[in-house]
Amino acid sequence: MHQAASLQFERVMDELVLWHAVPEDERSPAPAWWWGPAMAVVDAHEPMRQVWCRELGLGDGSSFAEGAHALLELFAEQTSQPWPDDFPRKPEIKQDEVRELHPRPSDDSAFQP
Repeated sequence: MHQAASLQFERVMDELVLWHAVPEDERSPAPAWWWGPAMAVVDAHEPMRQVWCRELGLGDGSSFAEGAHALLELFAEQTSQPWPDDFPRKPEIKQDEVRELHPRPSDDSAFQP
């Protein structure tokens, strides 16, 4: 397996530990940036570290390919992705607070053709 793929997968596993430390009802959705490192090892049949196998709910000696599939399963029923700042915990947005992707300009700075 390529060393870069191994290092990226290791980063994802470190983040997964942080994500699992957050109670499930407060946890953000799985982040999209895990998809790439999972795909990079989807055909790697080398065994993963035991601690990673356990973190993913797999048996000891499971391969990186099995780990990749377990990570990809986290996205199976997701309908949204977190903002990077909202990982690993969901943001606390009050009922009257609106969060917009593109804030509207004030009336004085409206576009003038």
